[in-house]
Amino acid sequence: MYLQELLKPDGRKLTLYSRCPIAAGIQAPSPGNEPIQANPHLRWHPLRGEWVAYASHRQGRTFMPPPEYNPLAPTTNPEFPTELPQGQYDIAVFENRFPSLAVQAHDPPHLIVDTLPANGACEVVVFTQDPSKSLSNLELDHLDLLLQVWGDRTRALGDQAQIQYVLPFENKGVEVGVTLHHPHGQIYAYPFVPPVPARMLEQQQAYYQQHQRGLLQDLIQQEITDDQRILYRDEWAIAFVPICARYPYEVWVAPIQPVPTLGELTQEQRRSLAKALKTVTLKFDGLWNRPFPYLMAWYQAPTDGQPHPESHLHAEFYPPYRTADRLKYLAGTELAAGMFANDALPEEKAKDLQAVVVNLAESAYA
Repeated sequence: MYLQELLKPDGRKLTLYSRCPIAAGIQAPSPGNEPIQANPHLRWHPLRGEWVAYASHRQGRTFMPPPEYNPLAPTTNPEFPTELPQGQYDIAVFENRFPSLAVQAHDPPHLIVDTLPANGACEVVVFTQDPSKSLSNLELDHLDLLLQVWGDRTRALGDQAQIQYVLPFENKGVEVGVTLHHPHGQIYAYPFVPPVPARMLEQQQAYYQQHQRGLLQDLIQQEITDDQRILYRDEWAIAFVPICARYPYEVWVAPIQPVPTLGELTQEQRRSLAKALKTVTLKFDGLWNRPFPYLMAWYQAPTDGQPHPESHLHAEFYPPYRTADRLKYLAGTELAAGMFANDALPEEKAKDLQAVVVNLAESAYA
């Protein structure tokens, strides 16, 4: 992996990543030159026992721009700069212009509930310079590089004292609220472990204390033995529709042996996860022969400097469709009660995805 760190005119950081050496002399552009003045804050929700972020400046963020102005494509006209420069590189990561969390956040308002500055980080990960691509049609070694990038950003962000948890994710499709169609994801770095991964870690810690083995590690072995819902499997990685899926086409991707964070993956695990990731996204797109929307989130150990043998890195895909023309809406029981109701059995949806034939193009690895 090759990387080059640059500074934008407005003070934000840009890091370019590539499978080949990056030429020197690249200048980092920015749609604006004024320093970012974001100052988000947190308010405590006393009934739920969790923090809520407030970032009113995000109301002005870019929304569905025309194709001729793609802020995530390389700049072609210096008079109308985008976020990325021209040059030979594969993946770019930069600080979000409209962050929900900011390292420099300060002086939260004094209110009737507790408040804190929303000290954290929000980064944009541009997967490729090509706006027509998606994860499903990137080469395997490009996906391998993406896994390395996520690991590198986890280390870089997690080294900051105030950061406790790093979450890479991708929103794909207007159905999940995407406002820029260029293939990209985001990384949020939180000053605390957020509620969903905190609950997962709580369950994993309790199981590990009782069994001295990982909870997801054992669940994966049970899925392998049951052999009904597996979409991809080799020596190092697996992709499957979990037996407890809350969404009809939910899929998990994980290394078979526990690894706490993205940065601790071995080369063999990364390469296998790249194959699993490509398999899943190809099957999604091939299911109804159209781009398939989803939320993909990578769960890993906290960045608190403590050992986490209970933690098992994995990705969860949450697709919004339950059939080709019907969305899975989150409504009464899901939002009000926090209990999901799935209209389809995981085994049935796994068969749908298993029936989609994909070509991994193994030659993509040199």
